Amino acid sequence: MFLYNVTLILDDAIAEEWLQWMQDIHIPEVMATGMFVSNRLLKVIDSPNEGVTYCTQYVAETLEQYNKYQEEFAPALQADLNERYKNRFVAYRSLMEFVPPTS
Repeated sequence: MFLYNVTLILDDAIAEEWLQWMQDIHIPEVMATGMFVSNRLLKVIDSPNEGVTYCTQYVAETLEQYNKYQEEFAPALQADLNERYKNRFVAYRSLMEFVPPTS
């Protein structure tokens, strides 16, 4: 299992609008690709950055599903975000693999 994490640092002025857009439009569009089995949206409480910081996390069962998302779906979805909120946010993306617990 793989966790795709997208951290965004937003201008204060757009944070509320962005959050509504994420919940109503963007996350449902990402999930509609069928490449992820779950998601969660978190607000960073102790961010050292100016602005408001959120993390959106998506869980993919396989690396192939994540790669397919990146190749086929991410460019258009990221372009929509960039066009809508141009120069009003900074994004950091990372991919993590779940480590099974030891017995």
